[in-house]
Amino acid sequence: MPAPKPAGRRSLLVTSAALLSLSVTAPTALAAPTPSTSPSATPPAQMSTLGGARLGMPGTQVNLAPGVPVLPKDVTARSWIVSDAESGEVLAAHNAHWRLPPASTLKMLFADTVLPRFPKGTRHKVAASDLKGVGVGSSVVGIKEGSSYSVHDLWLGVFLRSGNDAVHVLAAMNGGIEQTVQDMQDHAEELQALDTTVVSPDGYDAPGQVSSAYDLTLIARSGLQKKDFRDYCSTVSAKFGSTEIRNTNRLLSGDSDVPVYRGIAGVKNGNTTHAGATFTGVAERNGKVLLVTVMNPEKREHNEVYKETAKLFDWGFQAAGKVNPVGELVPPKSAAAGGAQPGASASAGQAVGAGGSGAKPAASASAGSGSSGAGIALAVAGGLLVLLGGAAFLVNRRWPLPDLMRRRTRS
Repeated sequence: MPAPKPAGRRSLLVTSAALLSLSVTAPTALAAPTPSTSPSATPPAQMSTLGGARLGMPGTQVNLAPGVPVLPKDVTARSWIVSDAESGEVLAAHNAHWRLPPASTLKMLFADTVLPRFPKGTRHKVAASDLKGVGVGSSVVGIKEGSSYSVHDLWLGVFLRSGNDAVHVLAAMNGGIEQTVQDMQDHAEELQALDTTVVSPDGYDAPGQVSSAYDLTLIARSGLQKKDFRDYCSTVSAKFGSTEIRNTNRLLSGDSDVPVYRGIAGVKNGNTTHAGATFTGVAERNGKVLLVTVMNPEKREHNEVYKETAKLFDWGFQAAGKVNPVGELVPPKSAAAGGAQPGASASAGQAVGAGGSGAKPAASASAGSGSSGAGIALAVAGGLLVLLGGAAFLVNRRWPLPDLMRRRTRS
């Protein structure tokens, strides 16, 4: 049974900082079969029903009606989902709870779990043991044994270059791989990302390591409550040591066959042998914020995962406000258990993440010194506060987004 909808529906034109409360009861998920390293070519007949019964059905789920645009016919991904990042409404989905290898999109869970634990100015000298176990053929940012790096630089390596070496160093700082995997699994359960089984913190292919389009969307939505997470995932390029690194998210940085997507603000891409290409993105147009996750397109053209994501974003922005949802994104367990607190408040425009630190909006900001691209413009117009954890789960009326179109550069 789907959780009840928010008590009040937000108006995008309202500029007040009124809080949108969510009073939610957690639905029960069906037990999913034990995953294998290489998933079958077809989704299981029975999947989780978390977020709504239709999300547990195989195939495409959408409520077409007069005035609702038809879904793009050339989307070949095994699984995908289009949702409203603020209300949590799932506008359309295809095998949303199919448990598939996530590749580096799992780094969103790693970041959401570990990022609040270390101040960005903290420095760490890399030992040989820190880099032990980095998979053969991994994407790396070029961490060197014996060198010292700031936490800020390590996170740039994670988000921009998807560096497994940076993940392993941060995991070592967090108590090691085993401890970090357990922390990530615990956090996934708190988020109700129950399709997710964590084996490696970097998303490198491992037997039994799976997630779903639904779970990756939940994880991204949680991560985006945190200012540092938003800043890192929307950074186009930055200095890393003596070199410049560029974000491998092609909807953010562009490529020869993929233009920068208007309104894009992150979040994370991935690609491995078993996972194929995976991607979760967030974008805003005309005050509407959407999340799209795409997993493993069957069509193997260059940058196909970004092309299919862009098509689903286009559909979502056209369908928003016209299509009845087929399900919803559930809040974390703690929020569902405690219920929303309508009276919860803080100063307008301030975001309070799970780590407990506030972040005031500004005309422009960046992920820290060394970031380039004219900074990350934060267009926050008196939106709702972010309050995640405890007894409430409240989301922004407006999400801080990079002003990409004015500073777009092409290689």
